[in-house]
Formats: sequence, C-alpha cells, structure tokens
Amino acid sequence: MKLYHGSIHKVKHPIVAKGRTSTDFGKGFYTTTNFQQAQKWALKKQSADEGKTKAIVSVYEVVDDLLCKDKYNVKCFEKPDNDWLSFVVSCRNSIIHKYDIVFGAVANDNIYLTITMFESGLLSAEETVQCLKVNEIFNQISFHSDIAIKELEFIESIIV
Repeated sequence: MKLYHGSIHKVKHPIVAKGRTSTDFGKGFYTTTNFQQAQKWALKKQSADEGKTKAIVSVYEVVDDLLCKDKYNVKCFEKPDNDWLSFVVSCRNSIIHKYDIVFGAVANDNIYLTITMFESGLLSAEETVQCLKVNEIFNQISFHSDIAIKELEFIESIIV
C-alpha cells in the first residue's frame, strides 16, 4: 500500500518526535492513502511559508496488512463517530496515548471552533461529528512509535 506525506521538506527518514502536538491523533508522523490530500497539505504548508519553499509529497510503501499486525497497538476509526470525536478532542488537548499507529478520518479546518462549541455545550456530540466530517476519501494514518515508523519504506519525493 502506498502512503503519502505532504510537507515543504523531502522526508526520507521520518521521526515521530518531530511531529506537532495537539493534532487529530496526537504527536506523530502523519500520512494518507490519498495523494491529492497530501498535495493539498504540502501546498498549504508552502503557502504558510510565503512560497519561499517547495511543496513536496514524500511517497512510502508499507505492507497491505499493516493495520492488522499483532506486533503493533493499532487504533482504527472506520468512520467519524462519537468515539473518533472523543479521541480527537483528547489528542487536541495534548493527551498522550499508547497506540503505535492510528487510522481514521481527517477533521476539517474548523476543528478548533467546532470543538470549542462542543465543549461549551452549544453542540451535541452528533452535531459536532457532522460539522467535523470531511470528504470520506480524506484519511490519515499516523505513526506514534519508533518501531512502527520503520514500516515506512521511502520510495520518492515529488515536487507539486
């Protein structure tokens, strides 16, 4: 299975510790199965850097059954639901979990406002999930341990 990572850097050797905190699934290295999604993220990062850098998608190969391997503690969210919402809210509030790999939907760009409305009681959990949903093809597979990240075999980087 191919995975993609959008950035302004060629990432040949990903490092979990370099990930940002307060992200959907916590600090880690994020990939997706959707090239267009990685490209969009790379272009967004390039834009934030005022175009001084290149938008780059790094491509990796992993075994097809990665999410089923017993040697990893894997959390899979088949769809955005209340469990997914609870996990995303917790991770965005910097909780540390014990998963090696997490798979699930990407929350949309209005996450901070939406979660604030949820936490203040203005939205129910169901309404919040509906507000945070994005196109179903947008997914993320995040790596949270040094052992799991070794599953990523770098193939190439593409300037987009």
